[in-house]
Amino acid sequence: MKPVSIWIGYDSRETAAFAVARESAAKRLTLKVPINGIMLDDVKSRGLYWRPTERRLGKMWDVISGHQMSTEFAISRFLTPHLAAQGGLALFSDCDVLVRGNLMRLFGEINGRSGEDRALWCVKHKHIPTSDTKMDGQLQTAYGRKNWSSFMVFDCDHPATKRLTLEMINARRGLDLHQFCWLQDDEIGEIDPKWNYLVGHTELPENTEPKVVHYTDGGPWFEGFSDVPYADEWRAELRRFVCR
Repeated sequence: MKPVSIWIGYDSRETAAFAVARESAAKRLTLKVPINGIMLDDVKSRGLYWRPTERRLGKMWDVISGHQMSTEFAISRFLTPHLAAQGGLALFSDCDVLVRGNLMRLFGEINGRSGEDRALWCVKHKHIPTSDTKMDGQLQTAYGRKNWSSFMVFDCDHPATKRLTLEMINARRGLDLHQFCWLQDDEIGEIDPKWNYLVGHTELPENTEPKVVHYTDGGPWFEGFSDVPYADEWRAELRRFVCR
């Protein structure tokens, strides 16, 4: 089996969400796997990220894209293969998730399909937002392959992954990166929607439980989202993290 690692985007506005994402993933792993955060200041200091950004009306603005950035890791997520020094399979996840399953099972499923010759795997959502805003008033945008990049597994050793250079990450529009501009369609594998269940959007077969709950519109840590599905489970995970 290839080496595996887990990477979670960190946003300073969502520290509690990051803690729950990391802890809920770690407690369910059956093997010891490194779980790392991707922090913007860190990748900047390491010379991996130099995209020009500004603050406009209190929001992060990506100059190259000419667009607001909804999270601090909106673009830095694509550094995952560069950060995973051991190579192998590297999972990136947004921080607004509750992990309810053993991620080793996901890695095992992907390893078992190695003959498919994919460079990246994700849930191929058909996500059409129904609101113009999300989370704490961030702009909600619609585009092809939306939320595909919110939870993705890279094969860091695949030749196609090598096309995702630091220069590309720091120069291309965010839209191009989120639509996997460095890959051909047949280089993108598909994983079961239960591994990236978008609350309020994903429909699963009857009697199928989500393994990763993704609060893409807003989670229990935001005002107005206290009663979203699985909110009690999320709060219980937070209590365990804080009070252990």
